[in-house]
Amino acid sequence: MDYIYLHGFASSPKSAKARDIGDRFTQIQTRLKIPDLNAGDFSQLTITRQLAQVAAEFSNDSTPVTIIGSSLGGLTAAHLGQQNLQVQRLVLLAPAFGFLCHWLPKLGDKEVQRWQQEKYIMVYHYGEQRSLSLNYNFVIDAAQYQEKFLQRPISTLILHGKKDEVIPIEASRDLARSRPWVKLVELDSDHALGNVMEEIWQAIRLFCQLP
Repeated sequence: MDYIYLHGFASSPKSAKARDIGDRFTQIQTRLKIPDLNAGDFSQLTITRQLAQVAAEFSNDSTPVTIIGSSLGGLTAAHLGQQNLQVQRLVLLAPAFGFLCHWLPKLGDKEVQRWQQEKYIMVYHYGEQRSLSLNYNFVIDAAQYQEKFLQRPISTLILHGKKDEVIPIEASRDLARSRPWVKLVELDSDHALGNVMEEIWQAIRLFCQLP
């Protein structure tokens, strides 16, 4: 089994969650790939680009893959599981289902309109700790990745905070409700999940049957 971790939007492999889970995999002597989804050019980020980048990390010998994805990385993981039979397990941490519906209203109609006209907007990048430009193609591309298309019965564990202020837990509840292969664990936490990393790790270990 290959294991891949996907960080969230405007984040990096150096995020707190990526480092925490990476360290725990190291302790059990199991390899975890953590690709940098910024790919050296955050301005041209799209979900389609992330899907292609991660699929290129898969072994050519059809080794099964488990993907752990956080936030937008969780949304990307879910669609990878839909598209690739090599993906046999998913662990989604506060997955960004309905991402545009939750994010764009926070920017406001005028700002989104300006973004569409000017093609670029400045977005605070937590990995870089500064604002970087992002092309409007990100929005056009993201609009096609809807939850209704996630119908492949793939063994899935979702861990989501009940106090998530970025992606409301209802987004995960809605997805899990009609898919018996999805198990949702609700945690007493926010979007960062920083206070429940031990719980998350124990759930991952059990679900993935790790040593």
